[in-house]
Amino acid sequence: MTTKIRPFLTAQWHHLVMLNYEIDPQVLLPLVPVGTELDQWNGKTYISLVGFLFLKTRVLGMPIPFHQNFEEVNLRFYVRCKREDGWQRAVVFVKEIVPRFAIAWVAKTVYGENYVSMPMKHKILFADQESKADQESKTVQSACYFWSHQGNENKMKVTLEGKSGYVEEGSMEEFITEHYWGYARRKDGRTMEYQVEHPSWRVTNAKQAELDCDIAQVYGDQFVPFLQSPVSAFLADGSEIAVHKGRLLPL
Repeated sequence: MTTKIRPFLTAQWHHLVMLNYEIDPQVLLPLVPVGTELDQWNGKTYISLVGFLFLKTRVLGMPIPFHQNFEEVNLRFYVRCKREDGWQRAVVFVKEIVPRFAIAWVAKTVYGENYVSMPMKHKILFADQESKADQESKTVQSACYFWSHQGNENKMKVTLEGKSGYVEEGSMEEFITEHYWGYARRKDGRTMEYQVEHPSWRVTNAKQAELDCDIAQVYGDQFVPFLQSPVSAFLADGSEIAVHKGRLLPL
């Protein structure tokens, strides 16, 4: 009988705002972890700014007081890694912002990810504010995430239209959301690989998307020309997730 390995971290991710931008691949090449290569959709390279709620977080099955529910905003791009059975599609994070230092410290220590802590908040507007239904099952009208850097408030927001639905095979929405591996480039140059489990998400397209951010200060001058007008924007509903402990790829 096989024993199922306990995930390092379990949680729920909900109300994922995804702003997606086309970018010159030359900007990302210095950030690509060893053993991977840039992944593209329809011959173009994309980068995404993602804001969401991290809820009911547990590490090795144990809830951590005052660190279970929080916001996260990350800037990520897409890579793939060759395996015997084909290509393994994954994400690489440029920077991940969370509101608590301890969360950032654990993520940097365990996975080698570029986590930083900043003051954060969010605002989710539902279609029926008077409904007593759980937020997870209510229709979202708009979602906004805020983070403060050097005294300046930044925000990302989507206003939604239409009904949610599962992504179509071969669509950009599938390319953006259907990733179940992460790779991180460590300071010593080695590559950390880890698996993320979650079901497919339903998405709702945005009729309006907004990013008010000091891009140069938060992410670097090289991203300023590209994080202007998203080529697509939507909200993914989210789900329960499990993140497994990472492993270093062989040299």
